[in-house]
Amino acid sequence: MKKIAINSNEAHSADLAAGNIERLNALFPELVTEGPDGVVVNIDVLKGLVGDRTVTDADEKYGLSWHGKRSARQLALTPSTGTLRPATEVSLNWESTQNLMLAGDNLEVLKLLQKSYSGKVKLIFIDPPYNTGKDFVYPDNFQDNIKNYLELTGQMENGQKLSSNTEASGRFHTDWLNMIYPRIKLARNLLSDDGVMFMSIDDGEVANLRKVCDEIFGEENFIANIVWQKKYTRSNDAKWFSDNHDHILAYGKNKERVTLNGQERNEDQLKAYTNPDNHAKGPWKATPLHAKSGTNTKAFTFKNGAAWAPPKGTYRRFNDAAMRQMDEGDEIWFGEDGSLTPQRKSFLSEVKQGVTPVTLWPYQEVGHNHEANSDLKALDLGGIFDNPKPVRLLQRMIHLATSADRQHIVLDFFAGSGTTAHAVMGSNAQDNGNRRFICVQLPHPLSRPVSEHGMTLSTIADMTTERIRRAAAALRKRHEDYQGDLGFRVYRLSNSNIRAWDPAPESLEQSLFDTAPHILEGRSAADVLSELLLKLGLELCVPVVTKTIAGHEVSSVAGGALIACLAPSITTDDVEALAEGIVEWRRELAPSADPTCVFLDDAFADDMAKLNVTAILEQSGIKNIRSL
Repeated sequence: MKKIAINSNEAHSADLAAGNIERLNALFPELVTEGPDGVVVNIDVLKGLVGDRTVTDADEKYGLSWHGKRSARQLALTPSTGTLRPATEVSLNWESTQNLMLAGDNLEVLKLLQKSYSGKVKLIFIDPPYNTGKDFVYPDNFQDNIKNYLELTGQMENGQKLSSNTEASGRFHTDWLNMIYPRIKLARNLLSDDGVMFMSIDDGEVANLRKVCDEIFGEENFIANIVWQKKYTRSNDAKWFSDNHDHILAYGKNKERVTLNGQERNEDQLKAYTNPDNHAKGPWKATPLHAKSGTNTKAFTFKNGAAWAPPKGTYRRFNDAAMRQMDEGDEIWFGEDGSLTPQRKSFLSEVKQGVTPVTLWPYQEVGHNHEANSDLKALDLGGIFDNPKPVRLLQRMIHLATSADRQHIVLDFFAGSGTTAHAVMGSNAQDNGNRRFICVQLPHPLSRPVSEHGMTLSTIADMTTERIRRAAAALRKRHEDYQGDLGFRVYRLSNSNIRAWDPAPESLEQSLFDTAPHILEGRSAADVLSELLLKLGLELCVPVVTKTIAGHEVSSVAGGALIACLAPSITTDDVEALAEGIVEWRRELAPSADPTCVFLDDAFADDMAKLNVTAILEQSGIKNIRSL
């Protein structure tokens, strides 16, 4: 039975540096850059990706450079020893939901999601701090980010404070880049090969964000710079121009594999389709039979005797066979009196769903800042959160990048007021979809805490959670026929459940006794099980079935992929019945892969009991046996 200690690989998030060595060319396009003589491999970056702390970026090369970039890159590669603890008391429909609301520093949470969700996320949207001097930038302790997080959120004494990143600091762009770089780096790993990431930003950092993404994704995977009209009025007190737009950068994990759905047609586009001749195929609009390119310039004679040839400098769009088929099907329009130039009837029922999306998104189509505030006011949450995004804006991205009939995952790790979760649930309710969301938000104190109706919102994460809850209730009321998932599980970032060896030099003997219990005091079996899911690469919402064997609670996760008995005490008399019961249950479950079986290390009465359990399980084919 192998013991999982705090320094074991299985107690950490994914070791990305080790994986990078095997997948450099496929996963890390930033290794390839332009040198003095053309394309070269950046050895400095390569050393950094595999954890070499002696890296130097001294050579001249094309790219964005700033003080702290090496540390920011290394930070993304440093595994996390943290965990996510379940908060069932503030969750909704815990047992059935597939949605996640994760309260914590998104850098650590992204690390913890690497094993379980790598390559599984279809759409990522983020609305990070714009670095205006009024918002804040996360300070990162490169040595122990979990400790940093606990201090920031008041869970440890001598806490650090978050502050605005003003230009007076002398590190205005540098601090922001050091914050955003490792997070985007980790986020890219979570995208599926056909996944898309949308990032909202203003003019202040759009150039830097694009350079960062060109490096992380590869410049060839840039899809678009979308301009969103966020305001519908002009600011006449502006000194130069009234700022009425934001940018939304779109990148693909692998652009060639990205397929976007069509953008919904607006009313004006739909009005173009009519049916003046009552054609059986329904509404249509007349479209030219000629094109600007081609080779065929021959004339064609229709069955009514009308002859047609493409205008000079153009070419026929269709060959003779296709023209005859359209003619026989009454799909050519000559005008009501037959005097017009022949045109094809393009039927609404046959054109592709939606139209090709454009890079200018006016507020009439996707909403504006005022509408975003109205979205919150409709849930009685107005005036609490600054600068939210409108639900319609997020739904535009969701409809472009995901499918209703797939359980596509949508991730937002700067969740803010919770617009993304609201938009995912709203889209599902509209088209009976099965999309899932994962939202991550730092529990940063609200500038104006709210206490009313027995509810207290003291942090942004509280606000996010409450907004999702109220949005779910409103959608359930509005879409009574929708029976899909409108729940969510809440987890909170914390340090590992596994006790670390931290001896006191003045009392080594007492330190030995204090460290004897391997699991921290106050941690529940649910806490431990959640950490096992993350560290063993299982999703947090996989099915968990629990039964009692030999008087002890045993959990089967994901159809038997993990079998966990986290009983605090297992006597010698219970060992044989417990082990044989687990073996029998495993036969019933018939998992597709070898299961991992986990126990608490100090639960066994003695070493003999532990050896007996191990022997029985191994003889029956269960080889992966671990203790915590």
